[in-house]
Amino acid sequence: MNFSDLGLSEKVLQAVTASGYSTPTPIQAEAIPHALAGRDVLGIAQTGTGKTAAFTLPMITRLETGRARARMPRTLILEPTRELAAQVEEAFTRYGVNHKISVALLIGGVSFADQEAKITRGADVLIATPGRLLDFTSRGKLLLTGIEILVIDEADRMLDMGFIPDIEKICRLVPFTRQTLFFSATMPPEITRLTETFLHNPARVEVARAATAAATITQRLVASAPAAAKRETLRRLLRESQGLKNAIIFSNRKRDVALLQQSLTRHGFNAGALHGDMDQRARMAALDAFKNGDTTFLVCSDVAARGLDIPDVSHVFNFDVPTHAEDYVHRIGRTGRAGRSGTAYTIVTKADTRYLDDIKKLITTDIGWLEGHGIDDVSAAPAEESDDPPQRQSRHRAGRSDKPDARRERGRRETPRKEPAAVAAAPQRDAQRHQPRHADNPKPTEFRHPRAAPLEEASPVGLGDHVPSFLLRPVRLKTPA
Repeated sequence: MNFSDLGLSEKVLQAVTASGYSTPTPIQAEAIPHALAGRDVLGIAQTGTGKTAAFTLPMITRLETGRARARMPRTLILEPTRELAAQVEEAFTRYGVNHKISVALLIGGVSFADQEAKITRGADVLIATPGRLLDFTSRGKLLLTGIEILVIDEADRMLDMGFIPDIEKICRLVPFTRQTLFFSATMPPEITRLTETFLHNPARVEVARAATAAATITQRLVASAPAAAKRETLRRLLRESQGLKNAIIFSNRKRDVALLQQSLTRHGFNAGALHGDMDQRARMAALDAFKNGDTTFLVCSDVAARGLDIPDVSHVFNFDVPTHAEDYVHRIGRTGRAGRSGTAYTIVTKADTRYLDDIKKLITTDIGWLEGHGIDDVSAAPAEESDDPPQRQSRHRAGRSDKPDARRERGRRETPRKEPAAVAAAPQRDAQRHQPRHADNPKPTEFRHPRAAPLEEASPVGLGDHVPSFLLRPVRLKTPA
């Protein structure tokens, strides 16, 4: 089957041919005819199989007739991350080269005024993240009553990121007669129930079992000890992997992404970083540098795990085992795309065994261990020196540690400790020095330190002879009038 058999317009077919494609993928071959017919579509396919083109190509064909009005876009595409939204915009630019289609991108981290100007002029296609879209609608800058086609991409990711309440609010703002397209690589039961509310008699297109990886990806597990030994394991894999051209390295936590990238750079690897705490310009710069080959390794969080189309990634390394099994499918799907071969390594410590069991249960595949060495073969790692850079110290504190324990220990060495007797005797000598001498009191009054031991005498019962002076003051009683 060719693209010409799917019912696409001539202008779209010319753009597809110019992009170098002639044969549609299975998800494209089954979803495009339903989308062109105006039916709701629920598409489930492995990541990297061309789901983006499965909804952009029929949308461009249908947008050839009609035009958008100010503040009222004709189609809406919801994406969970800024990178995915920008990637879909690139797809419309590539496949809509022969059309005069206006595309507006509403994402965070970009000037609000620039985005408002595009909306005001009118947009045929609106690509947005849920948060920024609702921000526009709440300010009255955008009307969704003219939406003809609604696309929710990476639907399960929307669930994981907590966007479901926003999606429900957006669906109430768009017309009931719209066409809705759902696309995702995984379809948990929660999303399935959600589609029953949003979709009307959808055409279910499932070209592969949900949550499966492409057969062209070679998957291996690598046993390792934690901490510094884990970073050394990653560096060894980067040096010894056969056919490694470039690689995406995933870490679970954003703060570890920057630390791992710095560690790789110190050891001579050309590595960049990408995580959610970076501003949008830095994120796009890091992604473009990896696509263009300026950086060989991209250390990132799960913000790059979903839908990013980087065609020629040879390897994927899971520095951390993902805590959600579905994320494993999306992570390794960054390699082996469009029929290419790829390799995915996952570094596993003893603390990751339960997450690994969830992954095997989800993909129903037993992943082999590299060189046959499992996690039971890893002994407790000895204490190793950190590969973190030494802290820069000033000239006045050279040779001194800044740790609190070291400062306390240094204080003990530099300040001689006084004996308890000397401590108690010092204030006593001061009191004797300032005590006045009288004829009837030739001997100075004995001074007692507050923490000194009690005197060896019987304790008085009640007040005894030690009546406080304020109790001995006369009291004047008021006589009644």
